Amino acid sequence: MTNGVQKLIQSLKLVARYGLIVLNDGLICLPIKRRLIIFESFNGKDVNDNPAAIYRQLVADHPEYQATAYFSVKPREYHKLHQQYPDIQLIKRFTPRWVGLMARAEYWVLNSRLPNWWHKNRRTQTIQTWHGTPLKKLGTDIEHVAIPGTSTQAYHDEFIKAAHQWDYLIAPNQYSRDIFKRAFGFNGKFLTIGYPRNDVLYHDNQSVKLRALKQKLLGTTTGTVVTYAPTWRDDMAVRPGVYRFDLPFDLAAFFDHVPAGTRLIIRPHYLVKDAVDIRGFEDRVSVLADADIAELYLISDLLITDYSSVMFDFANLKRPELFFAYDLEHYRDQLRGFYFDYERELPGPLVTTARALYRQLDEWSQEGQFPTFAEQQTAFYHKFCAWEDGTASRQVVKIMVQGKED
Repeated sequence: MTNGVQKLIQSLKLVARYGLIVLNDGLICLPIKRRLIIFESFNGKDVNDNPAAIYRQLVADHPEYQATAYFSVKPREYHKLHQQYPDIQLIKRFTPRWVGLMARAEYWVLNSRLPNWWHKNRRTQTIQTWHGTPLKKLGTDIEHVAIPGTSTQAYHDEFIKAAHQWDYLIAPNQYSRDIFKRAFGFNGKFLTIGYPRNDVLYHDNQSVKLRALKQKLLGTTTGTVVTYAPTWRDDMAVRPGVYRFDLPFDLAAFFDHVPAGTRLIIRPHYLVKDAVDIRGFEDRVSVLADADIAELYLISDLLITDYSSVMFDFANLKRPELFFAYDLEHYRDQLRGFYFDYERELPGPLVTTARALYRQLDEWSQEGQFPTFAEQQTAFYHKFCAWEDGTASRQVVKIMVQGKED
């Protein structure tokens, strides 16, 4: 595509944006429509996370809302998501119909920021769920913003401006509440209720449901399940659009150090899911990049991760976690940007070599846990999971239906 064509496309997009803004600015003067609710996850990339958990609770408790609740999705994701979720009303983001619905919605339920140039009806209430307990610095806590085209101060100002549009902000724990208040400059109402997406960890954690989940995700299996969920690494790109994935341990050696019949789930970033090499182990290893991660938590007896925030959600199950930070030296500078002391506060063993990993797997195989980390695991649970009780989604639904908190 030539530079001239690219410039023309950008110009047309800009004209279309201004047209939609003008349309929106007129429509937001109209009254809101009762029961009209717009949900959106990760700027329309999927139907998942906290907004999806709240949506499902809403239509389960109040089926009449299925006709007036919509999920906002990116146009390029629409057909795939429509096939995946045929019972959910989807609306293509930044289309005239989307503008009309957004402008008159009673509630927006989001887990990330909308552009600050998009205005809302003054009667529309925004419920910001956010998308995780913060591990890395956020918002105004980021001292040096390295984003082309913006300065650190401008980024901070934009973040604060966005947060001032949120009426409610969900906090999964006191640690997150303190960070959100400062880093977002949030001055609205906190919902100190835990994360809606984690409700399922409390409701579906029974043997009958777990057997059905295992059957659905892995087929017939009676052994233990280990999930390896590493964080995304920016250096995985070989060239634009092509990525590599280097498994930092040997699969044959792994299975020598876990109980017989163990199944391994590898949960990679979706961009590298096709680069994971499990040849020769297809009957014992499953690469599940697109499955609901809460379902993976539920069927896992052990989670192996590194710097990923999955550590916080999985901790709700009070099951063992093992941290394989094989590139710890490389990451150490980035770890200084973490909110908590990574090497001291983890709820399980931290290893940096495959040999040390196998030793810890031996202990887990014998004990079913890591006994020397019992106190740290308990402390981690109390710090990050104390507000979770499986009722977060229902509490948000009550606000939306009743128009206020209890």
